[in-house]
Amino acid sequence: MADFGLYSYQEEVVERALQGENVVIWLPTGGGKTRAAVYVAKRHLETAPQAKVVVLVNKVHLVDQHYTKEFKPRLGRNYTLVPVSGESEAKDFFGKVVQDSDVVICTAQILYNALTNAEETKHVELSDITLLIVDECHHTHKESAYNKIMRCYVVKKLRGEGPLPQILGLTASPGTGGAKTLEKAVEHVLQICANLDSAIVSTRNCAPELKEKVPRPKKTFDIVEDRPEDPFGNHLRAMMHAIHEYMNLPSDFPLRECGTQEYEADVVILEQRGVREDNRRLAQCALHLRKYNDALLVNDTLRMMDAYGSLDDFYATKSTAAIDGTDHFLVGLFHDNQADLRRLARDARYENPKMAKLESVLLKQFGPGVQSRGILFCKTRKSTHCLNDWVLTNRALQAAGIEADILTGAGNGITYMTQREQADTIGSFRQGTLNLLISTSVAEEGLDIPECNLVVRYGLLTNEIAQQQAIGRARAQDSQYSVVALKGGREERREITNEYLERLTAEAIAQVQGMGHREFRRKITDLQQQAVINRRVAESCEAEKRSRYSAASIQLLCRNCFKSVASGSDIKLIDNAHYVNVNPDFKKHYRVGVQVSLEKTFEDWEPGRIISCNNGNCKMDWGFELKYREIALLPNLAIRNFALETPDGRMTVKKWKNVLFTAENFSFAQYCQDNFPDLD
Repeated sequence: MADFGLYSYQEEVVERALQGENVVIWLPTGGGKTRAAVYVAKRHLETAPQAKVVVLVNKVHLVDQHYTKEFKPRLGRNYTLVPVSGESEAKDFFGKVVQDSDVVICTAQILYNALTNAEETKHVELSDITLLIVDECHHTHKESAYNKIMRCYVVKKLRGEGPLPQILGLTASPGTGGAKTLEKAVEHVLQICANLDSAIVSTRNCAPELKEKVPRPKKTFDIVEDRPEDPFGNHLRAMMHAIHEYMNLPSDFPLRECGTQEYEADVVILEQRGVREDNRRLAQCALHLRKYNDALLVNDTLRMMDAYGSLDDFYATKSTAAIDGTDHFLVGLFHDNQADLRRLARDARYENPKMAKLESVLLKQFGPGVQSRGILFCKTRKSTHCLNDWVLTNRALQAAGIEADILTGAGNGITYMTQREQADTIGSFRQGTLNLLISTSVAEEGLDIPECNLVVRYGLLTNEIAQQQAIGRARAQDSQYSVVALKGGREERREITNEYLERLTAEAIAQVQGMGHREFRRKITDLQQQAVINRRVAESCEAEKRSRYSAASIQLLCRNCFKSVASGSDIKLIDNAHYVNVNPDFKKHYRVGVQVSLEKTFEDWEPGRIISCNNGNCKMDWGFELKYREIALLPNLAIRNFALETPDGRMTVKKWKNVLFTAENFSFAQYCQDNFPDLD
């Protein structure tokens, strides 16, 4: 093992895996879990007959990272390695890729699709794989792709069907699953072990070496006193109370305090209630109140002008989309108060004290000629942009030599980053062109980011797993982990809670590791059998729910203007993924906008233009056109932007899987026959 560059603690945690056991390796962020997994894969390829290794990751960017940084440099000379993600063409013949390769690195969804796809070039059986490595395996729960794959595994195991691959899980922390007591935390760790059919291993004999090689940073609570005065926030609250009065707030629904997550949850429910009760005034007021609440939350974390800007951007789109008196009142209220809000937001006397504290924390680590590297974690993509603008316009931070940029999750839209942009930003950070990343949680887990001497958590409420992953980013010598928070506020309380949960996780793991082999296996098997039963019951309930109404008995209404625009029978399902409206008359209900641009390409379809409601000034986004097999141009609908009129009343759902009717599968042949009868 020494010639592979493993430390003694890594050698210790792979011992049982090298003997063919299913194990979860528990090491902190920066502890070299992936390197240990590569070594296990190498030994497996050398010793197992007809070895086939599949490495699963839960995020697209980790496919190329693991391939380029770890597996290819150490295995590429002697073995065939292929990285596969939703962005690569190899996914379209994944079965052949697995057949022809020694090591495949892919997102979990790719493998799950292959397990359930009957097409020969795409299909894979678990028996085709001899070693399955599951990165960030604490995500193996509920309806994650990891857990769907492992359900297939567990069912086969309980039936005595084989052969099955060896499992190697990797995690910085399984967490407690929300448990606050040792008994419940032990149950959670056992459930993760059952889901992965694995024991959990960690270093015991070599713990001092681990502590030396992966030092924990010095943790500081940089506490801020609350603003003595907040005229900007008070003005927002006064406007919200004006909306409360206008909307005739239901007497049976008292709203909680403005500017909190609880208030946000309340107005979300109110909007849904307004839609159900055909009360557009209630629904629209609730939507606007959520935007005001967002502004209060921004005001609590960022600059007042950032909070003002969020409202200004929202109402810029609403001014030309008024439908009735409710819209005119809401838009008019903002415009009547706009000048006062802007004036208050620019008054430096009332600026957010957290920003000054954050500046102080950064200036302690950065300065002319000082070689520092840090990550500033915040909650939202919008926050990263606001904080980056603040750094760029702050004279003291610029004089200290801070070169910052944002790092957010990949996706589509102006606030997302492409995979290439992510890679370029991390590359610049590694080379030293940048010395501060302003990031959402995407940088907490998995990404290969250089050692930092400063990690700041700013305005964040997360669980103990995310906290430990963030701490693991500050692994340079004498590094600092700072929590900037309001005195006695939610962030400080959550951070203290997470410290307790971190200790509780360690205690729970120790208790599980202390169980006798027979007792552990009995508990694991019991949990697996119960999980299979629970899944069957859930599937039965889901099937019953999806057949509650006939598709023809459902009407789809625009969620903004409440106009009925389609029947449930118009909706068809393409490739088990896209819900489209095949009724040609639907075209009269929508207008088309800009072309949708996606970074990745797909085998059978490509995006067209955005579609939105064509009822007067409504303009509610509905989804986008989908061009299928270069012939069929169909509206692909986002169900969250519609209401459903059922025989028992109106309802809303977030996702298509929650609708109470079954959409038939789309028939391309039937579509061509109906629309192009002259074609053979």
